[in-house]
Amino acid sequence: MSHSTRRKFLGQVAGAAIATSLPKVLQAQAGSAPARKPNILLIWSDDMRPELGCYGVSGIKTPNIDALAARSLRFNRAYVQYPLCNPSRSSILTGHYPTQTGVLDNREWWGREHPDWKTLPRWFREHGYTTMRNGKIFHDGIDDTNAWVEGGEAHRYADDDYEGIDVVANPPTAPAEATSTRQGGQPSPNPQYVVLPQEGETYGDYQHISNVIDMLGECQKAPDKPFFVACGFTNPHSPPRAPESCYDEYDVSKIPLPEDFYPHPTVPAGFPALSVPPVNTDLFVNRDASEQEAREVKRAYWAAISFVDREVGRVLKALDDLKLRDNTIIIFCADHGYHLGEKGRWSKAYSLFDVAVRVPFLISMPGGMANGKVCERNVELINMYQTCCDLCGIPAPAGIEGTSLRPLLNDPSAKWDRPAYSVVAYRDALGRSVRTEKWRYSQWVEGERGEVLFDVQNDPHELKNLATDPAHAATLVEMKALLKNLPGRTR
Repeated sequence: MSHSTRRKFLGQVAGAAIATSLPKVLQAQAGSAPARKPNILLIWSDDMRPELGCYGVSGIKTPNIDALAARSLRFNRAYVQYPLCNPSRSSILTGHYPTQTGVLDNREWWGREHPDWKTLPRWFREHGYTTMRNGKIFHDGIDDTNAWVEGGEAHRYADDDYEGIDVVANPPTAPAEATSTRQGGQPSPNPQYVVLPQEGETYGDYQHISNVIDMLGECQKAPDKPFFVACGFTNPHSPPRAPESCYDEYDVSKIPLPEDFYPHPTVPAGFPALSVPPVNTDLFVNRDASEQEAREVKRAYWAAISFVDREVGRVLKALDDLKLRDNTIIIFCADHGYHLGEKGRWSKAYSLFDVAVRVPFLISMPGGMANGKVCERNVELINMYQTCCDLCGIPAPAGIEGTSLRPLLNDPSAKWDRPAYSVVAYRDALGRSVRTEKWRYSQWVEGERGEVLFDVQNDPHELKNLATDPAHAATLVEMKALLKNLPGRTR
């Protein structure tokens, strides 16, 4: 499948003014007063679905993220536009759908075809912000180097020869099995995860947070200069990694398995074959997962999330110690979700099910009226660009997609009829999906290769395909019409 794409701009420009109903600390910065603009701290995790205590997951231990959620608006139905690192991050950070960026796998660089686009951090740097990064924000080796005052990463590719990939749109029939080990070369109890030595101080995620804390210290020394600081976690990306103490938080016998667990990828009756590719791309590749092994790996995933939670606690404590929180917007999110045995899958790639594209999404506003509340509206992560600009009084670049989430930050139950779109490329098919508050509809190549319709209110685990049910023919027509509004290339 060609990854070239045409540019398509809708001409949306976000207003720079902040509504008077926003917290006073931000109102003062939106008008003509010379008050300092709010800072932004972006905390970004990898492969993390909403497997958190604040999202109602019983048994998982995430006290620091839960505490942040208690001071944030928690979006319960937040969706990314692609279930893979590079396409998702490129979409969020450029403000364009994957069908516009042309980035449909982990090889492509959005700037090859769109050198004039300004990414979110670059736009903020050009508007007077100190922009700093540590950890994974763009996909590995595909950074927007000049977007950052500190932390930019050189590109690791040459023309079309870049090989810093983990998944591509046309995977081999039998990818190599993961072979993770304990530190020091000793095999882990299950080769699907890693046990880190001590408390993980030698691992990148710990070190990245230490660097981010130093960056915040630098920013604190320049109180008249607003900052945009981004810290990115690799965890719980496969293979999940955590110190022994995080594993010890969980009894493997009490780790739950999903209702639709299978030992290997399985297409349920009535589902199109493309909806569940036959080979996992991350874990349990080309082999079955027993229930015991599945519980062990899910335990490792939870341990990795608990490790992330510890590090989130470190950076938030530093923010408080430096007395920066009162003027800092905190955003916590992930680049995509993950299958933990649902339909026999142990990966995110090629999936348009909710577990692959739904993510945690928190926005903490200084003094925000919606802090501690929950928003049940469908939102897309592509909205982040417009939202950040709006909240900081910066005009958004002409032509970017998305909509500011400010109305929901004012009133989480406000009317919001925008659906959420996600796409995925798999071999010669382009899967496209649209999610409303009641329905999810997905099709591959205009329906010629199959389609699914789920009543997600009554069937949250997406177990029954209603696409061929005559009783839902009218809904099918409505969802197809919504899907046609997805900007950019459709085949």
